Amino acid sequence: MANPAAVPLAAHALFHTHDLDEARERVASVFCPHRLDRIGKGEFDACHHHLRGERLSLNYIAYGTKTLIAPGELRDFYLVQVPLTGAAAIRNGTDTYVSDSARAAVLNPHHATTMIWDGDCRQVLLQIDRQALNAHLAGLIAGRPDRPLTFTGSFDLTSQRGAALKALLLYLVSEADAGRPVLRPGSLLGRQIESTLMTGLLEAHRHNFTDALSHSRGPAPLPRLVRQAEDYMLAHVDRPIALEDVAQAVGVSARTLQLAFRRFKDTTPMAFLRDARLDRADADLRAARPGASVTEIATRWGFGHFGRFAGIYRARFGCTPRQTLQDALADKFLN
Repeated sequence: MANPAAVPLAAHALFHTHDLDEARERVASVFCPHRLDRIGKGEFDACHHHLRGERLSLNYIAYGTKTLIAPGELRDFYLVQVPLTGAAAIRNGTDTYVSDSARAAVLNPHHATTMIWDGDCRQVLLQIDRQALNAHLAGLIAGRPDRPLTFTGSFDLTSQRGAALKALLLYLVSEADAGRPVLRPGSLLGRQIESTLMTGLLEAHRHNFTDALSHSRGPAPLPRLVRQAEDYMLAHVDRPIALEDVAQAVGVSARTLQLAFRRFKDTTPMAFLRDARLDRADADLRAARPGASVTEIATRWGFGHFGRFAGIYRARFGCTPRQTLQDALADKFLN
């Protein structure tokens, strides 16, 4: 067994055992019942570390000797396996390949799985709830998937997107090891990171919705997503909402929402919200009664800095808010 201080997620250890039956039972309590056999000559020296999030979990597993692992169908979750050392032979449905430090395995839950891990195989595993990943996919393609999401072949960790996802995984592990775990149930930051991981996986690895995901970056169907975000912001225009609130309301990541607004509106969600508030402030200035002030109206619509408000108001309407207010009051006086 490696020095515990150097083992990933050491502060989140579930067990360390030399007993095959205990290891099988303890791993199954997190994943699913499975066959686990030692087929190598070395000492069986198993450990499992587990950090639970809201929709996924980070794990570290090593067995210390060559092992056969046959869970059949995982059913409820997808499993991304990233070897830190060693390699594993994978069969998932009709797919067969070897995973190593350059190629991860992505196990489809609706296909039977059998694996052989080499004796020096140490892996970080990302377990993703099946329903959560399908819901996330639906948000990206703006429609419910009409067939099981199925990944194909080994996952290239040397590609730009694959390397980025691996780096994010290892960063989350290192943060947990430093006593700063980002993933935890109920954490808004953790939920955003989970969405980023799911988007990263769907963008980086081949699957049967890859084309639909690519098309969603074109003319349709993302405008529906933009309209939903606009409707939400207009309904809450008088409230202090942030980008993350809007993204959560429409069921996508903040990055996905920003990209959609850039493509179809040539702006950002927060710029749209700012302009909507400017329109409300302008309407109030034009309808103002004697005694009203620019500062009062600006504050009502979330503009706390008067100088900045005056600048963006003038850029949008061609005059200062004070001029609009004075003209409105003068009209009322004359009438």
